[in-house]
Amino acid sequence: MSLSVLYSRARAGIHAPLVTVEIHLANGLPALSIVGLAETAVKESKDRVRGALLNAHFEFPARRITINLAPADLPKEGGRFDLAIALGILAASGQIPTNTLNNYEIIGELALSGELRPVQGILPAALAASEAGRTLLLPEENAAEAALVDGLHILPARHLLDICRFLIQGESLFPFTAEATPGPAPQTPDLAEVKGQPQAKRALEIAAAGRHSLLLSGPPGCGKSMLASRLPGILPSMTRKEALESAAIFSISNKGFNTEQWRVRPFRSPHHTASGVALVGGGSNPRPGEISLAHNGVLFLDELPEFERKVLEVLREPLESGEITISRATRQEEFPARFQLVAAMNPCPCGHHGDTGKQSCRCTEDQIARYRGRISGPLMDRIDMHIEVPRLPPSVWSQQRGNTDEESSQQVRQRVEQAWQIQLERNGQANSQLTGERLEQACQLPDSARQLLQRAIEQLGLSARAYHRILRLARTIADLERAESIATHHISEAIGYRQLDRR
Repeated sequence: MSLSVLYSRARAGIHAPLVTVEIHLANGLPALSIVGLAETAVKESKDRVRGALLNAHFEFPARRITINLAPADLPKEGGRFDLAIALGILAASGQIPTNTLNNYEIIGELALSGELRPVQGILPAALAASEAGRTLLLPEENAAEAALVDGLHILPARHLLDICRFLIQGESLFPFTAEATPGPAPQTPDLAEVKGQPQAKRALEIAAAGRHSLLLSGPPGCGKSMLASRLPGILPSMTRKEALESAAIFSISNKGFNTEQWRVRPFRSPHHTASGVALVGGGSNPRPGEISLAHNGVLFLDELPEFERKVLEVLREPLESGEITISRATRQEEFPARFQLVAAMNPCPCGHHGDTGKQSCRCTEDQIARYRGRISGPLMDRIDMHIEVPRLPPSVWSQQRGNTDEESSQQVRQRVEQAWQIQLERNGQANSQLTGERLEQACQLPDSARQLLQRAIEQLGLSARAYHRILRLARTIADLERAESIATHHISEAIGYRQLDRR
């Protein structure tokens, strides 16, 4: 038979659309052509495949070979189709049987020696293969990553000859059955190491419980970055669905993928010189940015006003929608971006405005206004909590750790987990994501609390968005107390966390 049909997977964002690899051998002058919107790396596979087949002592057909990668309008890139093309040529020339190839999806790059090299983005392909009910043939180095998908039958190999022996004789390949389990929990910084700052710690606990965004403002050295780095240690554990979503993003990026810590919430901290493309993603072939790499985790922006304003503005839509769409002339990709924003800033350019220490502020009112004006009002309005972190006296931070009674991250995390479970049972989602009818049902207020909130809106000049964020904050505070309804003191505390958007 001079025609063979195999299945593989392309890469389109975090998805892996099916690609049908059709190989046809015809009479005529020897030639090989690849059609189907193949990029340069795919077209170069003809040389890799020829070298791999010859070095594996197979016959390379001296005929006119046409390789069609369908669908024709889907862009194909990389060396992930090498293995499928090589097996297709062998099947079309009658060197291996074709009766079972329909049961497999084949992904892998070939070396000239015939060895299999790993490819990026194997996890989305594994998820798609599992849904299709096919066995995945892939390089051995990708097997642990693909094993994160439950119910997927995996056949890893090191060399092209291993797969050919398996297809011809049924030997030499064994299913990969080792379940990828989380490794030891990483040593995250402990909240007990932060001395003092009870209000900031309380805000951090509320932010963790309801997945609220947080802005810390205070003089240099007061502990803003130290507090932010402790947030991952008190966040609730990731569900398997969340872990697979985050793992799929890392799988298609160039950041590397660690199967031992795939259930650890990501913590991304880009430098303030980062560009807008670095934050949201981009490129001619769109790749995820920092906000997508922080999906289901924390995005920490230190020295927030030092970021370019146009860079910060790209965060506005993802903060609301939880996703980012990157459009280019020839393609469009969507990436999830439901991250928890934590930012830190100084109160003024010199950092000592309102500081109780010996150093006094040298900034004029205009300088302070310009500095704070680098953060637009719409972006500030989208941040749930604004906290001022004061400088502590030496008598507090110079104490030995054993002489303090600070709560550990584990103690705080227990309360966060309990509040998180309450939200899931009531809403099926975090309080920060409540909208519309669900928000009204979960955040019903008594008359006294409603009157207090209305007075605060009028006197402080808060927006409608700030009103809804106060309601969500109050709901989280009530959940931490295991209260069924929101009380007046919950609203009062939530209003106190909107300190930087006053009229």
